[in-house]
Amino acid sequence: MGSGHSKSRLLHHSDQQKATEDASPAAAAPSISTPAPLAPVKHTTNIMPNATVPCQYRTGKTLGSGTYAIVKEAIHIKTGKYYACKVINKKLMEGREHMVRNEIAVLKRISSGNRNIVTLHDYFETSHNLYLCFDLCTGGELFDRICAKGNYYEADAAALVRTIITAVQYIHAAGIVHRDLKPENLLFLTSAEDAEIMIADFGLSRIMEEEKLSMLTEICGTPGYMAPEIFLKTGHSKPVDIWAMGVVTYFLLAGYTPFDRDTPKAEMEAIIAGDYKFEPEEYWANVSEPARDFVKSCLTIDPAQRLTASGCLEHRWLAASTPHFVPDPSSASGAPTDLLPHVKKAFNAKQAWKKAANSIKALHRMTALAGAGHPLGREAAELSENVRQYKAESEQEVMEDASIMHHHNLHHHTDSTGGQSSPSTPKDVAEKFAKTSLEE
Repeated sequence: MGSGHSKSRLLHHSDQQKATEDASPAAAAPSISTPAPLAPVKHTTNIMPNATVPCQYRTGKTLGSGTYAIVKEAIHIKTGKYYACKVINKKLMEGREHMVRNEIAVLKRISSGNRNIVTLHDYFETSHNLYLCFDLCTGGELFDRICAKGNYYEADAAALVRTIITAVQYIHAAGIVHRDLKPENLLFLTSAEDAEIMIADFGLSRIMEEEKLSMLTEICGTPGYMAPEIFLKTGHSKPVDIWAMGVVTYFLLAGYTPFDRDTPKAEMEAIIAGDYKFEPEEYWANVSEPARDFVKSCLTIDPAQRLTASGCLEHRWLAASTPHFVPDPSSASGAPTDLLPHVKKAFNAKQAWKKAANSIKALHRMTALAGAGHPLGREAAELSENVRQYKAESEQEVMEDASIMHHHNLHHHTDSTGGQSSPSTPKDVAEKFAKTSLEE
């Protein structure tokens, strides 16, 4: 993005406001970023008329809700195709414009280039909301799908990891680091048995230009999947995705993550020290040595010594023509051991523990904020109510009844008479936004 356009807005005038969202609707563990505080909503008169066109979508059901956005079904009126549409209230966007610009720029660079990456098909804005239209993934989250299976073998885990790493290799080759790889962001496209696994949620991703030797220093991601260098703020890049895939692989083989601890501080210290074990033995006795070595190679503390995405694909666990496995001792034929019983047991136990812990944390937090009328409590309550209100407003807008102020159509190409193109006046700030965001 050119610095001369750094103050460009999505809107037709600079006094309207927006927000963006960086969490997938079903995420169980929230991702960390550093959000700007909500700015007061300004009420001004437009300094220029808004040219509008009819919306090409109709509203479907609400699919989920994140920190600053909701996700709804959007049905394209002409084609009848369903999409997942992230809906962001503009009142929440002041101070966060760069986040949505970045997410769109990343997705424009990689969309449709790999079948295992969720595609951004369209994005547009009304007077109230910004809409981002993605593939609608209806097959569920990775681990829910595994737990619903009748059996699950090490070869299944290796196939999943191979597919995901191949997509990560493509992302990295495009000069992008994802920074929030975790099971909640790995979704199946459909409920079919052979459905593709998709990498979703590029809200924390960044474009990394190799020639500039760029290194990021902000703390972001989902704590249990974050690499040591993120916590240490020594600079991070693409190797953080490989660390995250090491955690994901461990999770796929055991049903829990390697750095699970009782407190966030203890978890962070374990990650920085690389302190994990293949325990309990009853779980890991069913996992082959090459699989364990793959995990170790990904969870290397020094990012310079960590495997690259290409190196992962060349590792013997993923590259072998014959799958690695531990024979089932109860099988006369030496068939592979079914990992599902232990994986489900560990996963279900962890989910129950998290639910209880989160309930206790929420109670303590509410008690602390309410105590003695603390000003922080009042401020937090007001902020929470504003976000709730703005998200509710976003959800109420009916797309087919709304007029589009600016439409960046990516796939539904029509001519200027088809109601899809937007005004091309140089005064259109939204057009400036599109140029600064998407023209690399």
